[in-house]
Amino acid sequence: MLRKPRSLYEIGRSDSLLKVKEFSDTEATVTGYKAGKGKYKNLTGSLECVLDNGVTFEVGSGLTDEMRKNPPAIGTKITFKFQGSFPTGKPRFPIFLSARDYE
Repeated sequence: MLRKPRSLYEIGRSDSLLKVKEFSDTEATVTGYKAGKGKYKNLTGSLECVLDNGVTFEVGSGLTDEMRKNPPAIGTKITFKFQGSFPTGKPRFPIFLSARDYE
């Protein structure tokens, strides 16, 4: 949290505070798909991916409804952002950003 210089403490929400979240980004390869649930039934729920070091994970956030209907092909490199990694090397809170050569 960043506080505006010389601001006083306020109870509740405050315009003098700013929450900062640091993100990293990297690439992974799409290896499969998970079926959607609820709102996304009969669509792609998430992309199964693998990092270059062999760690597997899923990315569901950041996909548009159109991409869920027509997801990137298996083998496509995607770029995603995340907030650090678990001790296993799996990215925390991955969010899809883009795909190479995606139509």
